[in-house]
Amino acid sequence: MLKAKLAKLRRELIEPAGGGGGGSKGDGFDVSKVGDARVGMVGFPSVGKSTLLNKLTGTFSEVASYEFTTLTCIPGMIRYRGARIQLLDLPGIIEGAKDGKGRGRQVIATARTCNLILIVLDSLKPVTHKKLIEKELEGFGIRLNKEPPKIQFKRKDKGGINFTTTIQEAKLDLDAVKAVLSEYRIHNADVHLRGDYDLDDLVDVVEGSRIYIPAIYVMNKIDQITLEELNVIDRMPNYCAVCAYHEWNLDGLIQMIWEYLKLIRIYTKPKGKLPDYDDPVVLPAAKATVEDFCNRLHKTMVKQMKYALVWGASAKHRPQRVGKEHALEDEDVVQIVKK
Repeated sequence: MLKAKLAKLRRELIEPAGGGGGGSKGDGFDVSKVGDARVGMVGFPSVGKSTLLNKLTGTFSEVASYEFTTLTCIPGMIRYRGARIQLLDLPGIIEGAKDGKGRGRQVIATARTCNLILIVLDSLKPVTHKKLIEKELEGFGIRLNKEPPKIQFKRKDKGGINFTTTIQEAKLDLDAVKAVLSEYRIHNADVHLRGDYDLDDLVDVVEGSRIYIPAIYVMNKIDQITLEELNVIDRMPNYCAVCAYHEWNLDGLIQMIWEYLKLIRIYTKPKGKLPDYDDPVVLPAAKATVEDFCNRLHKTMVKQMKYALVWGASAKHRPQRVGKEHALEDEDVVQIVKK
């Protein structure tokens, strides 16, 4: 019950009751989303985010060795494999950001709109910074490198709490579920667990406002550490060691960003012409059907489409005649045949 209470209080901190007036929800910086994906850089002041942005995108972002140089959100663009990836240098995060200290709320609210978060750490003080940033993001409902819990939760009008699970000796039992739901004044609901989840996971599902974002921990300033320390970092999951100042391993970082974004490129082929390999349509792999491809080109195209011809990994033969539900794969070539 205390965990549920805490989650509710945190939400009220973020979204003050009454809600009147503009930015009361911590609306984030007003940076319009452009390109095929958005990547946000979060980190403590002076860890080298601005230098990293400059080297990756060529965008001018004032760099200085004193804290809080970047007071607004600076956008830049990375062009990689035909995709346009928007990179945001968010102002330095400080402890207590989720409670509105500094510009923390704006930073984290903007981070929630990203497809990937780069947590930029100074390799001389990585562990303390990492834990503090994770705590701030968690407090704002951002879950890093996690899958949404497979918990089915459905409110109903009567019948009490019905709790089922596929796990023997699960961490959650009926009493715990009832205690959490009663805190939300929910007395009639079906809860079904398809995995071993704890109270925090249940609270996340009931709250419903959690967002699950992949993250890469970018260990900057590796010129200041030993080779042994670098080898340790290299073996850790979700880590990428770089030195922005000396431009070490920036190509490795961009490659990792591409992998974590899970984007695929689809090439268009006008009738009677060669495919356009210079300007692919970039889609998230999870949403890459012929219909998604058409919608990216033009909203009316699906209605005009008779069928599509597909060449590439997703086609059984070349070309394969497919409908709008056909799932596409990276570097497929598509020709739309209209009615």
